[in-house]
Amino acid sequence: MPFVSVKILKGHPQERKDEISRRVTEAISEVASLPKEAIWVVFEDVEAEDWYVGSERVSELKKKAAERSAR
Repeated sequence: MPFVSVKILKGHPQERKDEISRRVTEAISEVASLPKEAIWVVFEDVEAEDWYVGSERVSELKKKAAERSAR
């Protein structure tokens, strides 16, 4: 049974997670010839303070992007 773990920034709406889960499940089901019921998808919400791109927190990157777009 495939188990898919998706880490995502906290704050995404449930509808988005539902769609991601549906698409991931469909892809694995099709490629692996497995029933959809055999595929597990789990989401882990991660705070922007705990997510880094390189050595910079995503919260800081978002802050800088907001400042640039406000100009």
